[in-house]
Amino acid sequence: MTTTFVTGVTGQDGTYLLERLLEEGTEVHGLVRPGDEAAPALRRRHPGVVLHEGDLGDLDALAALVADVAPDEVVNLAGISSVATSWAEPVLTARLSGLAVTALLESAYRLQESSGRPVRFLQASSAEIFGQPEVEPQDERTPLRPVNPYGSAKAFAHHQTAVYRGRGLHAATVILFNHESPLRPTTFVTRKITAAAAAIGRTGEGVIALGNLDARRDWGWAPDYVDAMVRALRHDVADDFVVATGRTHSVRDFAEAALRRAGVGDDWERFVTTDPRFVRPADASVLVGDPSKAERELGWRRTVEFEEVVARMVDHDLELVEG
Repeated sequence: MTTTFVTGVTGQDGTYLLERLLEEGTEVHGLVRPGDEAAPALRRRHPGVVLHEGDLGDLDALAALVADVAPDEVVNLAGISSVATSWAEPVLTARLSGLAVTALLESAYRLQESSGRPVRFLQASSAEIFGQPEVEPQDERTPLRPVNPYGSAKAFAHHQTAVYRGRGLHAATVILFNHESPLRPTTFVTRKITAAAAAIGRTGEGVIALGNLDARRDWGWAPDYVDAMVRALRHDVADDFVVATGRTHSVRDFAEAALRRAGVGDDWERFVTTDPRFVRPADASVLVGDPSKAERELGWRRTVEFEEVVARMVDHDLELVEG
């Protein structure tokens, strides 16, 4: 039986990945923060998962845990999860999203050397590593030019993964462009929009305060992107793979689609406002990915388009409002 160690297992991607791996018969070990409120529910839903409490920032303890579990695969999904948080906690971001990845890579490499068996590693990278790209769309050869602490830490981890690949570790990355689902917390702008739209749709009152409405992103469906993760992890050759839709929409487009789905209609604009508090100090330019390599080499395809992603999220939040 394959044993997979997953960090960030209670997050959006971790939850979908956990379900996928358990369905395949994989023994899954997950890292959770002490006191993580999502952990008990996760244990109840999936009693087969083995959860380990630990601090991602405690690099020595993290290395010891990998050695103790001795997995066949390591998937790193953990770290600071948003650009806004990275501006508030830049040093912590560097430690959790950069240095911790190095500790995991080194641990996987040492396990491989001591056990004499291959250990596979997957790093969840981010489109934010491209920052201010000079080309559109971005692919695996696009230079890294991050413009915020989140992107910078992710870029460091991305480079480190390639370094360990050069040492003989089967270390792959998936460069994930924005991907959403009802599992997104409301601290993310997409879920903030859909939750607010659902409430407005039922009451006819309220407003969605947002930052740059013209910011454009390449939004996809999270379970599709988890499928790409598994494909990259299990691929014969470890490499970097952009996972994206190849299409962009603005924050304004997202808000309009959400409010219309919630039943607001043509009057949707009066429920949206710009708040300077939510404008980032520096924002990446248009990020749109070219998934051709993942499609060609991994056989990956997206299955859910932008409008349906928004619709599924709004429908979920409407159920919460009504229930």
